[in-house]
Amino acid sequence: MAVAARKTKAPAQANAAGKPAKTRSAKPGGDKAAVPAPSNVAVFSKDEDLHAYREMLLIRRFEEKAGQMYGMGLIGGFCHLYIGQEAVVIGMQMASKDGDQVITGYRDHGHMLACGMESRGVMAELTGRQGGYSRGKGGSMHMFSREKNFYGGHGIVGAQVSLGTGLGFANWYREDGRVSMAYFGDGAANQGQVYESFNMAQLWKLPVVFVIENNRYAMGTSVNRASAQTDFSRRGISFGIPGEQVDGMDVRAVRAAATRAIEHARTGKGPYILEMQTYRYRGHSMSDPAKYRSKDEVQRMREEHDPIEQVRGRLTRDFKVGEDELKAIDAKVREIVNDAAEFATHDPEPDVSELWTDITLETARA
Repeated sequence: MAVAARKTKAPAQANAAGKPAKTRSAKPGGDKAAVPAPSNVAVFSKDEDLHAYREMLLIRRFEEKAGQMYGMGLIGGFCHLYIGQEAVVIGMQMASKDGDQVITGYRDHGHMLACGMESRGVMAELTGRQGGYSRGKGGSMHMFSREKNFYGGHGIVGAQVSLGTGLGFANWYREDGRVSMAYFGDGAANQGQVYESFNMAQLWKLPVVFVIENNRYAMGTSVNRASAQTDFSRRGISFGIPGEQVDGMDVRAVRAAATRAIEHARTGKGPYILEMQTYRYRGHSMSDPAKYRSKDEVQRMREEHDPIEQVRGRLTRDFKVGEDELKAIDAKVREIVNDAAEFATHDPEPDVSELWTDITLETARA
């Protein structure tokens, strides 16, 4: 599964540098010595590996709890888990800056947490409670936070790609130095509006990074059965958009590629495509038994490529982090997730009056 980052070339682009954005304060730094890494991945310090480990583990434990609560009947509707794909969004966020925007599809809980949205609010939305980010009306696929620059969560396959391009247009128009990151899957990559978005983004040199999370299966259909061109990083060639294939199971490879892509977009060179080769351990949704693949395939991916275990291995091997410290991190993460679950099961359901809110836009009166 591990691949070297491979770039696809595009014609030279015009430069029109945007205004710089402030660096995210959440980025770990530290002066601990970093260990050498392969040339296609970022070099992480101890603090950076600890940050990546903690953030990916939060997503993993949150999703495990969400799956458990779904099985108990506490979460209704659809529920798509991000287990196995954690390195993609964490690596991307480690390369982003304050103000950069994220928009994605229906497998979105991990993106919300990576953007800094509170576990309580996300879990409460899953259970349809008033303390949820959409006050219990959006559910798993439709919650948002302008404060955290997270624009959904969208249930229609590929619909978010055009909206993410629109965010990039707004950034370009305002000259605010922001970059939008539009996430979508290998299945959505075959939707027509994706290519309309590619065309407009390149035509106007919009600051957009298109992140294709290729987890090998569009619902139950493998990539080879659904796509004539299975190298998704090449999908933008006819528009002159550069792209890379990235090992989406290695957070260092993701951050390295994300840094290149975001810098390309932020400095006025236009959009960039990142194909993240990743893997989901669970079915397409909680109702999918995933009989289209073998248990051996899933187990092999877990044993050989798990993104969290890769970081854990580096921490214990290269930075001599003890088991007690790692267990303490896991215990703290579980405490956060358990608190979110407790809140989401006892928070009141929305009042019936919420049926009539957020329906129309009320303009200000003189």
